[in-house]
Amino acid sequence: QVRLVESGGGLERPGGSLTLSCAASGFTTDFYTMGWFRQAPGKEREGVSSISTDSSTNYQDSVKGRFTISRDNGKNMVYLQMDNLKPEDTGVYYCAAAWITIPTMVQRLYDYWGQGTQVTVSS
Repeated sequence: QVRLVESGGGLERPGGSLTLSCAASGFTTDFYTMGWFRQAPGKEREGVSSISTDSSTNYQDSVKGRFTISRDNGKNMVYLQMDNLKPEDTGVYYCAAAWITIPTMVQRLYDYWGQGTQVTVSS
């Protein structure tokens, strides 16, 4: 059974940091591009970052220089290090897997999705 389970969300103050983790099971992440997406209240889900099978990455402009995506294929894990958090980073963060080899944040290309973890940035 394919599963993606996110963890690490929570409440953080502006300027703070959080690290999200995504544990994959039921498939091998080596052959998948992995992505992080988020959905803010009242808004559509949007791409945050992705990492390809050769660890090429891309980022949404608003998080460049603040967020870092990484993967550990040996552990079937993907991470999102989020620094200098801003209130506009608030939302539910989802991990997803796409059966492609390039980084992309095109949601329709993703095959598997996690249930999400809440991130709230507020003073």
